[in-house]
Amino acid sequence: MKNFKNYNDYSKKEELAFESKTVHGALGHDPMTGAVSFPIFQSSTFRHIALGQDTGYSYSRVKNPTREELERTMAILEEGIAGFAVSSGMAAVTSVLSLLNPGDHIILSDDLYGGTLHINEIFFSRYGIEFSQVDMSDLKQLNETIRPNTKMIFVETPTNPMMKVADIKEISKIAKSINAVMVVDNTFLTPYYQKPLTLGADIVIHSGTKYLGGHNDTLAGIIVVKKQEHADFILGQVKTFGNQIAPLDAWLILRGLKTLTVRMKQHNENSIKVANWLRKQPKVKEVYFVGFEDHPQYSITKEQTTGFGGMISFAVDSEETAKKILEKVDLIMFAESLGGTETLITYPLTQTHNSVPEEIREKLGITGKLLRLSVGIEEADDIIKDLENALK
Repeated sequence: MKNFKNYNDYSKKEELAFESKTVHGALGHDPMTGAVSFPIFQSSTFRHIALGQDTGYSYSRVKNPTREELERTMAILEEGIAGFAVSSGMAAVTSVLSLLNPGDHIILSDDLYGGTLHINEIFFSRYGIEFSQVDMSDLKQLNETIRPNTKMIFVETPTNPMMKVADIKEISKIAKSINAVMVVDNTFLTPYYQKPLTLGADIVIHSGTKYLGGHNDTLAGIIVVKKQEHADFILGQVKTFGNQIAPLDAWLILRGLKTLTVRMKQHNENSIKVANWLRKQPKVKEVYFVGFEDHPQYSITKEQTTGFGGMISFAVDSEETAKKILEKVDLIMFAESLGGTETLITYPLTQTHNSVPEEIREKLGITGKLLRLSVGIEEADDIIKDLENALK
């Protein structure tokens, strides 16, 4: 029988193009059997060779080969030293926030996923963590918010749902100057279009449920770090808290990653067409899309990303119009989440941002007139036709 590579031998992957890395992953196959589709190691426990000797695996909460393949693959794609796969995007947020100690202060993007704000406001604040929210596109405002106890800056870029863009390089410099950890939520763009760690961030997270999985069929969270101290902490946190991803879900994300680049290209192409069409509609009063040349942070987008992704938010002329669109869309599905092959439309006011205080929502523009569109990979003309019918 041919001797296949050792499980730990994936160093040559750095020589491949990104498109090839997503297809082949860290190992890309099972070294023991040669299976092209990496196996789902559903076992919860592993047999020891002898006392003090094992195969490198003992218990799946500690380490599992399928999860390990996903973690190594994400470390390669995000260009970090270690990756961690957990049970959901919010589990990833929880793990990273656990780096903070009582009395520490964290600065968050003012416009970000409501769940991230909620966990700080309701839960971590109980443990003595202080937090502030600022417009991360305004560096002056960010600098004015820094306190002596600021230990983390948490950035979502583009933001959800108002599509603001933060300058990762500049904010990373600010974070380093105060010895704070810089965290970037890269869910919207994925490492195909944006690599926060190479731009200066310390930690990158994803809701792997979204574009990485890509098929609306599993929940996952991803953390990738570039410092050993953070790797050691997150490893201990995940092993102890037990919030790691299950083998089947890890395999589903691995399978989704194989088509990440082709899907992201189609999401990007379709979103440009749909966003430009929406701008011409009389009942659409504002379209929020990072691919517009007149977007306030367009120059930053062009500098730190290689694409615009598939996310659009738009405000219509009335709440009645918004509700009619949600009722009348057919091809487009009214559902939470984003990043799948299907086009989804969401009502942020009552879905993704219902836990955000009303005064903050109003200030940001998250009103009853706002809709968020996750543009899928269907034919763009069909998406536009469905919106056209819903707007009549």
